[in-house]
Amino acid sequence: MSKSESAVLDTRESKELKTPTDLARKGVVEIAEELKHLLADTFVLYIKTKNFHWHMSGPHFRDYHLLLDEHADQIFEITDEIAERARKIGETTLHSIADIAHFQRLKDNSEAFVAPKDMLSELHSDNMQLVKFMRETHEITSKHNDVATTSLLENWIDQAERRAWFLFETLRAH
Repeated sequence: MSKSESAVLDTRESKELKTPTDLARKGVVEIAEELKHLLADTFVLYIKTKNFHWHMSGPHFRDYHLLLDEHADQIFEITDEIAERARKIGETTLHSIADIAHFQRLKDNSEAFVAPKDMLSELHSDNMQLVKFMRETHEITSKHNDVATTSLLENWIDQAERRAWFLFETLRAH
């Protein structure tokens, strides 16, 4: 058995989830912490977007309903990528709703009724805040030479900026 095969076997036997990586341990810990926050915020934004999608009303219902459904699908898609990135670099990720609540920075909205324009405005603001958080994470991943996470973040930033742009223009149009 080779030394690397032995290391993988030892990891399995110890029941740890430390996937081998060439990134420095200090960097991995810092990046994984940021990814937990980012994943929690992404779940919060996903749920809020679906909430507003489900509870949309008014004369522009169909347009807003479809826009928010498209946004929610896009947001949900990156949740798996964020979590898997943390695992690829040798760390764990969120385990529960309690973890999401612990790590989230974006605010929930549990109001029984939110006016459509307020929904769009809040989602615009949240997407802009998510862009800010992603840029901060990008700085950390760049500092630790985590090229793969940095590259993913660039795509996610572009997607969030696009969502914010569509929400902004939709608000201006109505």
